[in-house]
Amino acid sequence: MRSLEFVGRLPGGDSLQLTITGDDCQFRCGDAAGVRLLLRPLGSDAVALRLTQPPRFELARPQVGLMLHALFEACPGLAEVRLDGPEWSGRLESLSQTGLIELPDASNAPAVARRALVRQLPRFWLTQPREPFPLAYTVTGGKRHPMRPPIPGGEVYRRHVAQLNSQLSFETVDPTRHLDAFHRWMNDPRVASFWELAGTREEHQAYLGKVLADRHMHPVVGCFDGHPFGYFEIYWAKEDRIAPYYAVDDYDRGIHMLVGEPAFRGAHRVAAWLPSLAHYLFLDDPRTRNVVAEPRADNAKMIGYLQRAGFYKEKEFDFPHKRAAMMILPREVFFDQFCI
Repeated sequence: MRSLEFVGRLPGGDSLQLTITGDDCQFRCGDAAGVRLLLRPLGSDAVALRLTQPPRFELARPQVGLMLHALFEACPGLAEVRLDGPEWSGRLESLSQTGLIELPDASNAPAVARRALVRQLPRFWLTQPREPFPLAYTVTGGKRHPMRPPIPGGEVYRRHVAQLNSQLSFETVDPTRHLDAFHRWMNDPRVASFWELAGTREEHQAYLGKVLADRHMHPVVGCFDGHPFGYFEIYWAKEDRIAPYYAVDDYDRGIHMLVGEPAFRGAHRVAAWLPSLAHYLFLDDPRTRNVVAEPRADNAKMIGYLQRAGFYKEKEFDFPHKRAAMMILPREVFFDQFCI
């Protein structure tokens, strides 16, 4: 395996460092002493991982989880890690309880950590992980749908983007703190041509207040290294205007998107924030089966970005205000094929 170094930070603030030199791997989390491992490539998308410490070395389940998380972060093409050697034997049952690994069927086969499973564990990315809201139905505007949880305040998601050497985060809109940026973005002619929300500060403050009060909406601001760059409206699709146009599921989520800061535009930035936004929605509730979007049908650039993130175009349809493309990203496709 090629030499590389990954340095990241968890939502809670702990730092991660993973250094790979040939088949030697060293892992450090926060102030904890380094853990040394041996990596053996198994084809193009798998490695065998062996502890080089003696069996008495104590490596707790949280550390193993962080180590696997860091390894998948550092190696985007890596699909699975096989835990090789007797040093893992006393830890396997505990690790399997949370989905970190799959136990082998045969006694002599190694346990396996799969990217598609590890990337679905919220604690590595969600600042405020929460249990799924209890299922109970209600009716809003004549539409029957599950009750939705209150939206959390502050930061909700954080990810280290190795390709950009940046911290990407999403935080719930603050109608006071984010008003200046939101007002400026909405009055940008490039944004206004799609969003049609150019107006005064007072109108924009009222708009944010209305969105925050709508239980089916969750407005967030995206930041790179703490610098706000874009505004995203997340919504529950079942009670949204999109619901009649496709086979909507109870927990499908949808997104409206804009990048307001010119310095943060470009395909390389979209390749970081778009799949991360979808990742947040799939982590926020494990019952979410699809993430959907409905860009204008003639917005070929946005449709292309969505397709590169795993969305497929089901059809075009007519909203009252526009001709739209129905874009759908299934959970299974995202985690098996397009997961960050």
